[in-house]
Amino acid sequence: MSGLEMIKGRVFKLGDNVDTDLIIPGRYLNDPDPEVMAAHCLEDAIENLPGRIQKGDILAAGKNFGCGSSREHAPVAIAAVGFSCVVAKDYARIFYRSSFNLGLPILEAPELADEVREGDVLSVSLDSGKIRNETTGKDYGFRPFPAFMRELLEAGGLIPYTLGKGGKGGRV
Repeated sequence: MSGLEMIKGRVFKLGDNVDTDLIIPGRYLNDPDPEVMAAHCLEDAIENLPGRIQKGDILAAGKNFGCGSSREHAPVAIAAVGFSCVVAKDYARIFYRSSFNLGLPILEAPELADEVREGDVLSVSLDSGKIRNETTGKDYGFRPFPAFMRELLEAGGLIPYTLGKGGKGGRV
């Protein structure tokens, strides 16, 4: 996976049941521009996120991340603001699949989600399924992605993947 094998970034941490309306409030869904979504991503949960995040940082959360409405805007906003991946205990299924379809790595690591702290630095190997908390020195695992999901991530999501396989961009 070119460019996706290793991710390293600081953690921004949230709790359980973070819904898609908290990720990107509905009042901003009329403008499909990812930059607009990035400016408002998690604005009611993390003060001044666009001014604080560094490209590649990691979002960590508890259980049921991405619950609520099935808007694809949520993973778009998370990636557009600069997060390289999300690590949580578990995810709402539609959010999970939408994230892969849009090229955002989503990792299930329940123990890490409980133990990681805001500001910790994580190194994530998407190839080996390992996460190292560089701040504490502790290692964690997550289930590596099946080959077809890795291909989606490598391509940047479902549409680029389909186009790369000779698709014409019509129905997917």
